[in-house]
Amino acid sequence: MSPRYEFVTRWEIDAPLPAVYDVISRPLEWPQWWRAVVRMVELEPGDADGVGHLLRSTWRTSLPYGFTFDMRTTRVEKHRLLEAEAVGDLAGIGRWTFEAHRRRTRIRYDWQVETTKRWMQILAPVARPVFEWNHSVVMGWGLDGLRRRLRAGGFAT
Repeated sequence: MSPRYEFVTRWEIDAPLPAVYDVISRPLEWPQWWRAVVRMVELEPGDADGVGHLLRSTWRTSLPYGFTFDMRTTRVEKHRLLEAEAVGDLAGIGRWTFEAHRRRTRIRYDWQVETTKRWMQILAPVARPVFEWNHSVVMGWGLDGLRRRLRAGGFAT
């Protein structure tokens, strides 16, 4: 059985929810502002709401390894929730949730994922804290890029 990771990332950003949702809901543009995202390639467009949208994504990390996996959008609730299923170097479910809070937006990202790379599976018992730290760095890059994209302040909680 592959090691399972459950990451929860919380961001709060000084920008209105529709603007934040608009940026995050367009993953083909993530390489423009999120330094961890090397490439996003659309494989299938999905329906009018984006359900079924299939992307191949390639990511770099702060450590000397990266990932490529396909993400299929499985659920969309505009301005509230985006969910996708991953298969490839990582396999699992990613879920963005959004909440307006005064003039800010609170964002939560839940990433329930398993590694499929054999070397990561072997090292997981001792390297788990390093993998968790690496995930935090990658998500920090995302918050920094989102803030720049929206010209907003914000922080992780």
